[in-house]
Amino acid sequence: MPLFLLELEKKLDEFAAEGSAPGFRLFLSSDPANSIPIGLLEKSIKLTNEPPQGVKQNMKRAFTFFTKESFEDKDPKIKTILFSLCYFHTVMLERRKFGPKGWNMMYPFSVGDLRDSALVMNNYMETNAASGKIPWDDLKYLIGQIMYGGHIVDDRDRIFTIAFLDNLMNDGLLDEAELFPFIEGKNITFKCPPPNTYEKYIEYIETECPPETPLAFGMDPNAEIDFRTGQCTQLFSLLVEIQPRDGASAGGGGNTIQEKIQEFMHRVSDEASLDTNKLNIDDINSKISDEQRQPYQNTFLQECEYMNVLIKVIVTSLAEIELAFKGELTMNVKMENLMNAIFLNRVPANWSKYGFVSTRVLSSWLDNLKQRLDQLNLWKDDPVTTPKCTFLNRLFNPESFLTAIQ
Repeated sequence: MPLFLLELEKKLDEFAAEGSAPGFRLFLSSDPANSIPIGLLEKSIKLTNEPPQGVKQNMKRAFTFFTKESFEDKDPKIKTILFSLCYFHTVMLERRKFGPKGWNMMYPFSVGDLRDSALVMNNYMETNAASGKIPWDDLKYLIGQIMYGGHIVDDRDRIFTIAFLDNLMNDGLLDEAELFPFIEGKNITFKCPPPNTYEKYIEYIETECPPETPLAFGMDPNAEIDFRTGQCTQLFSLLVEIQPRDGASAGGGGNTIQEKIQEFMHRVSDEASLDTNKLNIDDINSKISDEQRQPYQNTFLQECEYMNVLIKVIVTSLAEIELAFKGELTMNVKMENLMNAIFLNRVPANWSKYGFVSTRVLSSWLDNLKQRLDQLNLWKDDPVTTPKCTFLNRLFNPESFLTAIQ
């Protein structure tokens, strides 16, 4: 409720001016958000609840979510299924750290899904207690398609979820089944323990859970390489962000942010020659008659328009910074964000908005921009002829090009 928080901040100031009771406390809870007023944050004692990392820690947190009193009264079969549910919940959470290898999208799985799945499972087990048969198919459908599946919108992710539950929830689970999938001959194991006390289950997780490995999620061990590389990149990115920017580095060899921006602007003007490389759409159109205008020509004209807009944004924003350095313009937040992005070798947000989809750093992004310009410049000299070779990865909208070719 971001708008209400502004009113709340004023109300608290009024209470303080009136002399509020010494024992008065206000508790607020929120997901990470940028809309909380600074004044409210400054007055607050801030507590964060960081999610655990790793299979063991997630298993412990999932299992201890259930109280000892409620757990001890359960039927042995329910205890076993509940333990496997905690493992399944851990898999659903931890696969997110592998990015697209884990899930095609970032789904907001939470402990609420585990709680609701446990309630449904408990109700079904009590309903079918007389028959003594466990309704595996019903449980798999409710948990995989509704409780957790309610978040999932990608078909392949849904197929994986159902397949994982098929491997987990069957009669073999009651006979100390292996929880980790596809680990035959890999010298690692984590079996579902026999029914026991609450403390024994926690002890089992603590002592028997193997070291962290992608095998726990049915993934190849090499999946960890990309995850660890991403962690390392993020760490070094944070270290770069906290470096001083307004003066030289402590070692004496660093450049000021102003020097770095001016060096960058010099490179853009000399190497990329962006301003002089704007594509003259009217001139290109004059070379194409109505009979010669085909889908291919339309596609490349659109590419030229995209490129001109991006060049204009880049040149204008850099010119504004140059004027600000000279004192002819007032520095604003937009300019500061642009300078910070250049300093950190990241593509500025307003350039990305009008640019092409890319995960490159700024220096590589500019090189790629020049390659895209070169391709368009080759075409504009003879726009009627279809080139024999076109780089799809140098187009703003390659889908449009493929449609034109069809």
